[in-house]
Formats: sequence, C-alpha cells, structure tokens
Amino acid sequence: MFIVFLRFSDNKSRAAQLLAGHNAWIKKGFDNGVFLLAGGLQPNAGGALFAHNIDRAKLEILVQEDPFVAERVVSAEIHEITPGQVDERLAFLKG
Repeated sequence: MFIVFLRFSDNKSRAAQLLAGHNAWIKKGFDNGVFLLAGGLQPNAGGALFAHNIDRAKLEILVQEDPFVAERVVSAEIHEITPGQVDERLAFLKG
C-alpha cells in the first residue's frame, strides 16, 4: 500500500484552472480500485491519497498523469507501507 503526498508548489495559483482534470483523475483512481482515500493536507498544504492494488512503477506513472503533477501545481511524494498490524476492517490491505 502507498501514501501519496501532493504538496502545493509555487505554481499553486493554477490549481483552480486544473481542478476539474485533477478531480477526474482522482475519480478514475477510485473507479479502478486503486485509491482508497483522498483528502486535503491541512492547513491548505495540498492533498494525500492512499493507494493499493498497484505496484510502485505503475503508481509512479499514474501520479504523473495527474494534471496537478504534470503542470507542477503540486510535487508528489510516494511512500510505500508494508502493513504489519491492521484493524480487522482493513485486513484486505495485508493482501
């Protein structure tokens, strides 16, 4: 599983122009079963995603397809987590 941090850059002012494309990209990730959670980093620092069912190389390609990343509105950091202990409701993540 992965956590992807999307931190705003100096180009943050372009976010409004690219928001529809960014939201469509997020929807595609959920529709494909890759994204589990998407939300904002507070206070107004960018966003974060939980991803699974994908390998790192494919996730890196997917992240580059985000209009926010492609247009440098955010910088992306991908962190891989190997779940050790999980709540039973999230047992599927140990997969």
